This record gives sequence, structure tokens and C-alpha cells, in this order.
Amino acid sequence: MDQHVKIVAILNIVFGVIGILIALGFLIFFGGLAGIVSTDHDSDGPAGAAVLGLIGGLAFLFVVVLSIPCVIAGYGLLHFRPWALTLTIVMSILNLLSLPFGTALGIYSLWVMMNKDTKPLFRTA
Repeated sequence: MDQHVKIVAILNIVFGVIGILIALGFLIFFGGLAGIVSTDHDSDGPAGAAVLGLIGGLAFLFVVVLSIPCVIAGYGLLHFRPWALTLTIVMSILNLLSLPFGTALGIYSLWVMMNKDTKPLFRTA
């Protein structure tokens, strides 16, 4: 079962890093749009730029807040830290909403973390 835990750890790290890159993409995309809109000579340009910047910032924040714990959980799983078991279960439940890859990762992670043979791997010495 320790092989499955390591696979879940690596998948969580990869999923989290991809999420962080996507969040940066949101920030760059909406920031660029805000920059383009702000250069428009229309009177609504500054307000539109502010709204686009706000949308990009909130999207970035939302995705990063969900992605960084996945990376942390993956690191903890690689080192069989007891707290990583709980964090991975919580993140797996949240990942179920991220179709289709997050759902697959969430189901597999929950299966591994809820297995009776997994808990003894995380006992502190």
C-alpha cells in the first residue's frame, strides 16, 4: 500500500503545481485584458479595467488557495507524516468537484487514504 501512497503523493504535487500554473495564467490573462481596456479612450475604460483586474485576482486567489495545500499534502505523504493523511482526505473531497482529473484523483486518493492498510504507515515512531 505504500506504493499507492507515493503515487497519490506525486499526483497531488503534480495536480497542485498545474493548478498554480493555471492560476498564474488567470492572473496574466485578466491583467493583460485590464491593461488593454485601460488604454481605451472610453470613459468606462478604468472601471472595466478594475473589474477585469478584480476577476483575475479573485480567480488567481481561489485556485492558488486550493492548489498549494495539494502540494503540501503530497510532500507530507512522501514523508509519511501523520498530518498529511488528514490533509489529503480533505483535499481529495474538495478535488472531487474539479472535473474530470480532480474527480479521478479525489476518488483514487480517498480509496488509498481510507484503506485499512494505509493508516499504520503514518504512525509516529
